[in-house]
Amino acid sequence: MEFILDRHFTVQPVEKRVVPNGWSVSPIAAFSNLNQFFSGLARKLFFSRLLIRCSCSTPTHLTGDPFMCLLRNLLIATLATSSLLPVVFAEEDRQATEAGAIRKAVEAYVTAFNQADAKALADLWAPEAVYSNPLSGEQVVGRKAIEEQFKELFAAVKAAKLEATTVSIDFVSPNVAIEQGIAKVIRPDEAPEETEYSAVYVKQGGQWLLDRVTEEVVPIVASHYEHLQELEWMVGSWVDHDDAATVVTECSWTRNNNFLTRSFAVQVGDQIDLAGMQIIGWDPAARQIRSWVFDSDGGFGQATWSKKGNRWFVQQSGVLPDGRKSSSVNIITYVDDNTCTLQSINRTVDGELLPNIAEVQIKKN
Repeated sequence: MEFILDRHFTVQPVEKRVVPNGWSVSPIAAFSNLNQFFSGLARKLFFSRLLIRCSCSTPTHLTGDPFMCLLRNLLIATLATSSLLPVVFAEEDRQATEAGAIRKAVEAYVTAFNQADAKALADLWAPEAVYSNPLSGEQVVGRKAIEEQFKELFAAVKAAKLEATTVSIDFVSPNVAIEQGIAKVIRPDEAPEETEYSAVYVKQGGQWLLDRVTEEVVPIVASHYEHLQELEWMVGSWVDHDDAATVVTECSWTRNNNFLTRSFAVQVGDQIDLAGMQIIGWDPAARQIRSWVFDSDGGFGQATWSKKGNRWFVQQSGVLPDGRKSSSVNIITYVDDNTCTLQSINRTVDGELLPNIAEVQIKKN
């Protein structure tokens, strides 16, 4: 015997029922088992509307029994969904195959472009295809016109190379698909030109051909790399070692090459005595290289950089952890990509002149 709470929240027994084939089951147990069996299909294949549309017309001996009505509707819905499963899976397989064919068409397009083969490129477009220029907005219509445009491009720009990355492929119908991607055109001695494109493919004669292509130029992220690239040799791990201490400096670019970061640690014996970070960047207002430094004791400073020959003069001022003001001129001399020297002159603390620090050699690991 099973029990349920009625609408007055009192415990009531649930009777067994006999369905036409002699299967004896309680409504709650039967519904629970069926629900577990069918709910996965119902969730995945979005056929819940069938449960609503199925009428509750039952045989005479079951009329008025809501449980049997629900059971019948569940069975009808399950039969409907299970019969469509092969169709769904077949469509998924077909789309996967067609998507692979489109990706091969993209590869063929890149190959033809990089070989400067205007005819082969044009053959990958539909006869009445339309290409929209992202810069001028001009539309080129037809395979022949597209071929002529590529001939002009290859004549004007030698050794241009194309890279294309497919982001997504969506099917509008069995014979129409939309590919979203990113293209990059690389020309000698020029910055790469990157665009986001949308390509409409149509299937004609068993081949996927380009029908429409639109592009948008990807905004160029500003970078001060050109002003800092003379310091690129600093990137890497550097070690300055003597009998008193070892100084290890790690230098790397930040994203977009707008700054160089240099983290340093001064090790005395087996203990880190001092650590910190320096950030080097380009000041577009003052039009010069600047840097900022912070150490683990609470001191900080800033500096301006200037170059004379193979030497960098770093005019630095700062505040010590106890509040006193300091200044110095650090001279960094480039020897080669793996060697430099460092010395510090004109050192002061609160206006009092301190001894210079002699030149030391620093090697890259």
